[in-house]
Amino acid sequence: MNEPTATNESDTLRAALGRLVDSCQPKTLVVCGAVAEDIGRHWCSHRREATLTTLSPETPNDAFPLAQTQDLALITDTLEHLSHDQGERLLGQLRNYGTHQIAVITPNEAHWAFTDFIGLGFQRQATLGEGAGAFTLYTYNIDSYNHKRTWNNPDNWANPEMWGKAWW
Repeated sequence: MNEPTATNESDTLRAALGRLVDSCQPKTLVVCGAVAEDIGRHWCSHRREATLTTLSPETPNDAFPLAQTQDLALITDTLEHLSHDQGERLLGQLRNYGTHQIAVITPNEAHWAFTDFIGLGFQRQATLGEGAGAFTLYTYNIDSYNHKRTWNNPDNWANPEMWGKAWW
């Protein structure tokens, strides 16, 4: 329904994902959706060492577990066509099976809310386009997901001498 069919929408999404792929420099890439697949194929055609895994947008969860940990996952044209449970399962499996970074583009009018992505550990990176045809780019990066907390050390515990000794 809200697939990026207009040239300017598609170009905007491709440019955003292209910049992301350029900054990540993935050697292993998993894609799901038409725009994501185009970006992935383009990247792999210029990088001999890069490998591409393509998931079916209709049944992406059938591919799990993946054969190896992926450097980057790109998801487009997919979540808006899946039930909320299937979409959560897809994102959760990508995240939990060790994909280092995930980028998802979804239409703003889809049944996905900002809080759905935040609850899965994603960050909102950008709004692409304007009005009814706008999309949002959400990303997950395992390296920055769980930041180090200053309070989580032996100096701030009731019994610092027991830090790392007793687990119950």
